[in-house]
Amino acid sequence: MSDTTNTDITLNNGVVMPAIGFGVFQTPPEETKTAVAEALRVGYRHIDTAAAYGNERGVGKAIAESGIPRDEIFIETKIWISDFGYDETLHAFEKATGKLGIDTIDLLILHQPLTTEFDRTIQAYKALERLYADGKVRAIGVSNFMVEDLTELFTQTDVVPTVNQIELHPYFQQEEVVAVGREHGVLPQAWSPIGGVVNYEGGEGSPLQDPTIGEIATAHGKSPAQVMLRWHLQKGVQVIPKSVRPERIAENFDIFDFELIDSEIAAIDALEKGVRGGPEPASMTLEKWGKAIPEA
Repeated sequence: MSDTTNTDITLNNGVVMPAIGFGVFQTPPEETKTAVAEALRVGYRHIDTAAAYGNERGVGKAIAESGIPRDEIFIETKIWISDFGYDETLHAFEKATGKLGIDTIDLLILHQPLTTEFDRTIQAYKALERLYADGKVRAIGVSNFMVEDLTELFTQTDVVPTVNQIELHPYFQQEEVVAVGREHGVLPQAWSPIGGVVNYEGGEGSPLQDPTIGEIATAHGKSPAQVMLRWHLQKGVQVIPKSVRPERIAENFDIFDFELIDSEIAAIDALEKGVRGGPEPASMTLEKWGKAIPEA
């Protein structure tokens, strides 16, 4: 059984990151600073953003004004496909640090596999390897990489990714992707860990309304969201819930004082539907999804 008090996870390169992070996907730039400030006040020490979110500046301002020492906050951001390529990705790092107002990024990852031009993906990752070797980033990784993408990456690069951030929740568990990553020491990092991507209102069709999860939540005096986040942690998955509502920000962080039993974990495992809520990674082409990332 997991230790309910274990709030950190050690990556494959020895770097320690919090087991729960705070995400700002789809958070408007003007709301980002307020939301991140509240998350830091509650106790989150990992903030996950991305160049494509357009809100790195807000994250940086909240961190700068928090009064919390920089080395106590784990900052993760992502390189968008428009900035793939060796020199382009090195420059994307400069754009990110400029907006965040920091010198070193704790975890820098590729946001998507550009499957139609995978050579550019490889060159982008080689740029991450360079930044890692130079001490400008503490860890590197990928996001939304499927089995074939990971396999190709492993054969063409030297540094194994520390994480693969993927859509992961009770209705879409990506077991094969997780397993292949784990064989190489890659930590699964869950975006949409409570299934918000299925239905952003949390209505019909959302894991938040699933009766099995509801029963387990009632048994523990917790919310369905807390049960799902706990399920991830006990399966060794790092989670990045997101919210702009103070009560939800606090609720999502309050998951270290209870533990699911094996039969409850198995019951949630059995909810797999195999239906992706987000876009297919292979569909992320520059023609359809490319956009210029502004300078710092």
